This record gives sequence, C-alpha cells and structure tokens, in this order.
Amino acid sequence: MILRWFFNRKPGAKKITLSGYVVRMMFLLCLWLFFYYLWIALHIAWWTQFNPDSTSFMEARLAVLQKENPNAKLQHKWLAYHQISNNLKRAVIASEDSKFLQHNGFDWDGIKHAMKKNIRQRRFAAGGSTITQQLAKNLFLSSDKSLLRKLDEVVITVMLEKMMSKQRIYEIYLNVIEWGHHVFGVEAAARHYYRQSAHSMTTSQAAKLAVIIPRPRYYDQHRHTRYLSRRTATIRARLRLVKVP
Repeated sequence: MILRWFFNRKPGAKKITLSGYVVRMMFLLCLWLFFYYLWIALHIAWWTQFNPDSTSFMEARLAVLQKENPNAKLQHKWLAYHQISNNLKRAVIASEDSKFLQHNGFDWDGIKHAMKKNIRQRRFAAGGSTITQQLAKNLFLSSDKSLLRKLDEVVITVMLEKMMSKQRIYEIYLNVIEWGHHVFGVEAAARHYYRQSAHSMTTSQAAKLAVIIPRPRYYDQHRHTRYLSRRTATIRARLRLVKVP
C-alpha cells in the first residue's frame, strides 16, 4: 500500500516528478522519526515508575561476552536510590558531572572545553557528556561515534530531562552503567571490587569507584595505577562540597 502510494500507481495518475519523490521521501522519514521517538518516549514514561531490566549497551556487551563464552552473564543487581551510599552519590557527581543539579541535560562549558580539546588533538578525545547524556546512550544507543547518533543523543537527553526528575535519572544511571569487565550497576560494582553492598561505602571506596567509570574495563584490570590513586584523592577531597538529588 505504501509502495503504491509512493510510486503513485493509481490508474490514470500523473507521473511523479523528482521533487515529488523527494517530498514523499521526506514525509516517510518524518513519519518514521515520529514513531521512533514515540517508542522511546513510551519507554521513558514507563521507566519513571518501573526499573529497566536491561539497556541497549548492556545487551551489546553481553552479546560480545557470549561470543567468547556462550554461558557468560552480566553481574547486575538493582539497588533502590535510598539504599545507595551518599558517599557514592556525591563521588560520582564530583567525578562525572559536577553541574548535574544545575544544568538541563547539557553542560555547555564542558562541551566548549571538549571541542577545544578535540580540535587541539585533531581527534575525538573528549565528549563533555553529562550524566543525563551518558544515560541516554546507555539506555538506547550504540557505542558508535557519528553525527546522527549524537543528534539522537541530544533528543533523548531532552526527553529524559523533561519526563524524569533528577533523582530518577540519577537512580537509573547508577544502576545501569558499566563498572567492570561484565559488571553493571552500583551494587554489582561494590560487591565486585570490595565484596560489600553499595549501601555502606567509605569515602575512599566511593571515590575510587567513581574514578573507574570512564574506563571501567581497563581499571578492572589495572586497579592500582598512579593516576587512579591521584584522581581518587582529588574526588575524595571534593565530597563535602557536593549536593545530591
């Protein structure tokens, strides 16, 4: 039916011009985008009240692990927001997104800094992503770096900020991000690195877990680097200044 409409195959219909095909293609593209973002919006609306069982990134990582070992599983256990140590909540904000409570999903100063760094190094060295942007990527997107995927990330970030509270965004983020080779979420991370619950993190433990986030698989294998120790000390010193949602 759509093909018949697209090629205008009705009896006696006039031949469609090139501009006519372009208009039809644009209409179909807009229609596809509408249903795609409606699908995303419905998921976000559901997750305002119910916890996601998995994410796009978790499923992608599991697929990679199961290529090496068909029986591979992710370490993941949901922990309610009020059960997560305040030390850890403060540490992750201090390390990943110090303006989380102030911005609307985008840290424009951070984006400008990242762009200057990328231009200086002539490669994609920094992204300036906020916690909300990172959550958008984890929930719905692939790890590919492209302009279209970045535009997708922007739209989803706006939707998350409009539809969810900061506390809910942060709760989901802490429970789904990668923290090691097959470790996802704060509770699995606490048990993986310290063999205890994320409910009772010391300031040093919390700071170190926060610093691991940008390169979780690397630091899972290299837990005592000089940079990790220095950065952990820096984050620990900032904790008393950080507010959490």
